[in-house]
Amino acid sequence: MMQDTHLIGVYRRHPVTLARGEGARVWDQEGKPYWDFLAGIGVNSLGYHHPDVDRVLKDASQLMHTSNLFWHQPGIDLSQRIADITDGMWSLWVNSGTEANEAGIKMMRRIGHDQGRYHIITMTGAFHGRTLGSLSATPHQSYQEPFQPLVPGFVTVPYGDLDALAQALAKWNPCGVMMEPIQGEGGVVVPPPGYLAEAVRMIHQAGSLILFDEVQTGTGRTGNWFGYQYEGELGPDLITVAKGIGAGMPIGGLLVAPKWAQAFHPGDHGTTFGGNPLASRMALTVIDWLDQGGLNHVREMSSKLEQGLGQLQEAYPQLIQAVRGRGLMWGLKTSVPAGSLVQQALAEGLIVNAAQPDVIRLLPPFVIDETAIAACCNILGTVLDQASRH
Repeated sequence: MMQDTHLIGVYRRHPVTLARGEGARVWDQEGKPYWDFLAGIGVNSLGYHHPDVDRVLKDASQLMHTSNLFWHQPGIDLSQRIADITDGMWSLWVNSGTEANEAGIKMMRRIGHDQGRYHIITMTGAFHGRTLGSLSATPHQSYQEPFQPLVPGFVTVPYGDLDALAQALAKWNPCGVMMEPIQGEGGVVVPPPGYLAEAVRMIHQAGSLILFDEVQTGTGRTGNWFGYQYEGELGPDLITVAKGIGAGMPIGGLLVAPKWAQAFHPGDHGTTFGGNPLASRMALTVIDWLDQGGLNHVREMSSKLEQGLGQLQEAYPQLIQAVRGRGLMWGLKTSVPAGSLVQQALAEGLIVNAAQPDVIRLLPPFVIDETAIAACCNILGTVLDQASRH
């Protein structure tokens, strides 16, 4: 455990120093193993020491970075693969989810600029990042208050409420709407059936843009390429991705429908490291894995995990009030503080986290198997059994 450091204290770290990983497991410096059902908060999609990832890292010496003054083949290939997956969307590559959302905010405002439209509607419970623009789109008082004044022009409506959305569209005439298909930091909140499809219809009818923040739900996490697709091909104008698409390598992306792809001009946006050859090759590796049976594997493991979590709810109904999620993104709504259960799980060798004070979140690597799922559910069962006795 490293306490006496010069790291600025913006994180509440567990008293554990991780040293290595293999598959869906990690080991600390003392050699204690843990089942990792958080995957670096949804980042390590292919787990640890995956042969495809190792191969990319081994070949990294060919070309790790160029400036965006030059072309490189991995970047060209990545954007083409994304276009194939998304019916022709164009892409802008950055380094993280918050950067992708910043680019999306700028794109929506750029498109709305000539009509004087700059308002953006966001949802209660949303999380879009911590840089100033994306923070302004994240309606959490504790996150926002110390950094006032924020970027103006953001309007918040209740997530899942179509009437409230309709009223805001009519009142504010926004350039765009940002929403997550499933809210991750908000507590793994799944919207009512049909909400996404009807929301998109209303937004487009109002002449506004829809941006789906798929930083957590995208590129396989929910069992589809994107989380919104469980309601069909909805035709989003913009999609943001990050986290799992890089399998541990920092990369984020703004995907834009062909209709709007030319809205940005040279100099309107930029990044030093975004979409570098190494990160692009890693994203291609994840896409290849998903395309070659990985999506089916995620769906199969999702069914097993949902079954196991459902059995825990049946066994401890007084502690688990709800099991919600899709794919390999699940939340357990608890009647006791989730943080204490998370700490007990860590002591037993399982890594999960508290997305909300009453929600345990699970975001395991895509490569988990039935053995890992059984271990996870067994440890959670032990923790819940201990909690039920107090």
